[in-house]
Amino acid sequence: MARTHQYAVEVTWTGNTGTGTSGYRDFSRDHEVSAPGKPTLPGSSDPAFRGDPARYNPEELLVGALAQCHLLWFLHLAASAGVVVTSYTDHPEGTMAEQADGGGEFTEVVLRPTVTVTEPGMVAAVPELHERAHRMCFIARSVNFPVRHEPSTSAAG
Repeated sequence: MARTHQYAVEVTWTGNTGTGTSGYRDFSRDHEVSAPGKPTLPGSSDPAFRGDPARYNPEELLVGALAQCHLLWFLHLAASAGVVVTSYTDHPEGTMAEQADGGGEFTEVVLRPTVTVTEPGMVAAVPELHERAHRMCFIARSVNFPVRHEPSTSAAG
């Protein structure tokens, strides 16, 4: 039997500068994303859409969620396979195409994890672990655009 999980957050607009949305330029896109017992994330829109560049925008958070999901599955699978990971850093990038009507969609996200393992003999197992992590990631399985991987791996020492 399949299990279900619920995820609840609160998103609160904090950008009323005194006149609400009386005009397109009359309000801030600032908001906060919170959940009980966790730090609040300061949010805004992308600066291209009048957002605050010092705050996270939803597009960055989506790219980050894909990278986090991949990381967590990869580490789980590596541990299960006896591949000892000592370092993992990713520099993912997402591409979004804006349409004439102002809407848009992501066309792809590229994950670029750099992984260090303890033994040279473990390096060969890493590409398949990335493939399996991609197939298992809840977020990657939920999006309608390609999520590609350009990993690099080295052995410590």
